[in-house]
Amino acid sequence: MQWEVVIGLETHTQLSTASKIFSGAPTRFGAEANTQASVVDLALPGTLPVMNRGAVARAICFGLSIGATIAPRSVFARKNYFYPDLPKGYQISQYELPVVQGGTVTIQVPANEKTGQEGYEKIIELTRAHLEEDAGKSLHEDYAGMTGVDLNRAGTPLLEIVTEPVMRSAAEAVAYAKTLHSLVMWLGICDGNMQEGSFRCDANVSVRPVGQKEFGTRAEIKNLNSFRFLEEAINYEVRRQIELIEDGGTVVQETRLYDPDRRETRSMRSKEDAHDYRYFPDPDLAPLLIGADWIARVRSELPELPVAMQARFMQDYALSAYDAAGLTSSKAVASYFEAVLAKVGSAHAKLAANWIMGEVASQLNRAGLEMAQSPVSATQLALLLARIADSTVSTKTAKEIFLAIWDERAEDETAADRIIDAKGLRQISDSGALEAIIDEVLAANPKSVEEYRAGKEKAFNALIGQAMKATRGKANPQQVTELLKQKLA
Repeated sequence: MQWEVVIGLETHTQLSTASKIFSGAPTRFGAEANTQASVVDLALPGTLPVMNRGAVARAICFGLSIGATIAPRSVFARKNYFYPDLPKGYQISQYELPVVQGGTVTIQVPANEKTGQEGYEKIIELTRAHLEEDAGKSLHEDYAGMTGVDLNRAGTPLLEIVTEPVMRSAAEAVAYAKTLHSLVMWLGICDGNMQEGSFRCDANVSVRPVGQKEFGTRAEIKNLNSFRFLEEAINYEVRRQIELIEDGGTVVQETRLYDPDRRETRSMRSKEDAHDYRYFPDPDLAPLLIGADWIARVRSELPELPVAMQARFMQDYALSAYDAAGLTSSKAVASYFEAVLAKVGSAHAKLAANWIMGEVASQLNRAGLEMAQSPVSATQLALLLARIADSTVSTKTAKEIFLAIWDERAEDETAADRIIDAKGLRQISDSGALEAIIDEVLAANPKSVEEYRAGKEKAFNALIGQAMKATRGKANPQQVTELLKQKLA
């Protein structure tokens, strides 16, 4: 039987406010346990929650960026459940009237060499994005068989972003999660730190026979905090459900956890439905009213969005969709690219794109650094690219210079020129000098000359190699190629 996979994601995005959603308690990560939980976060008698305006502004910002409807009136509700890390016995969230309704996110699904699947674009429809508070955290380590509870995270503002069940593979889910992760960081509404839990996904996964309209029974995989784990968890869960059904079993609706060590999901608890939470409007919070003037103000402060910037890069710099998408993968990368172009000129946009997504990205990955931490500044790279463009150095030599700037953490903007002069790396571009060297190479290698004239193309490459060796790699390769062809003709 052929099976179709159905996936929807719920993403908990921690908003970048300095204080919690309903109290003035700080949201700093890593503080000593239970030092950042106020009486409001714990809902002690006599306390009342007060809405954090900054959290609402960030929700509006996100809604505008995805073309969603911003509800003029939304309502907070109490979601009742009982866990040790939820001392109130309920979570303040939104249910029937969320602040952000609808919207879309466009994703680029990369090609898969193993399956031969080509890359493609897909629009992911969102159901909603609602504001809510986070719960605390249960700690099971080093407590001699007991569990400790840290309530520092209780009350931290979250924007839960929910998609329609429109994804059909783990690859699509990962592409969506990466796009969403980049967007919330681009907007500055979330720091995106997945290790600290600032961005974590719940995946609702089910399978159904191809052609069937009704959805299968879904399992929800909770708290996936890396893209690799998200992909592995979905692929495992799909296999588990298909094997279970084909063996005559039945998939039950439940919440599951992913064990990255065993690369498998395991049952956590039965999955609750909405009525199990007994939602009702929070009596301590008035409805949230968002006027048109507030929406207009937030809209005027929106940065240029990645999709718009990609279109501009393709239009203004004749870059491919692939290059434009790579250069807008984060605001830091886009800013670095534009800073390089401001120095080297837009005529060299393709050269700059190749270097930023190639050599620069590779070095950053090896060093575990973000673009903002690059030891090679945009100004330094721009000068190096200018020296490639004016044939002062070859691409191969430029890579050596780049690594030298990287390693010495040079602060001077003219580091490339200094290293070129200090190491004598300038290319030989003088036609007369190169002609004399090529004449010597041809005279010393008559066999290669004969083989080339007999139709053996490899002989030509051998002659180029000899010419480069004679100049200790300083000759302009393009000039050497042209002069050799002229001489041999």
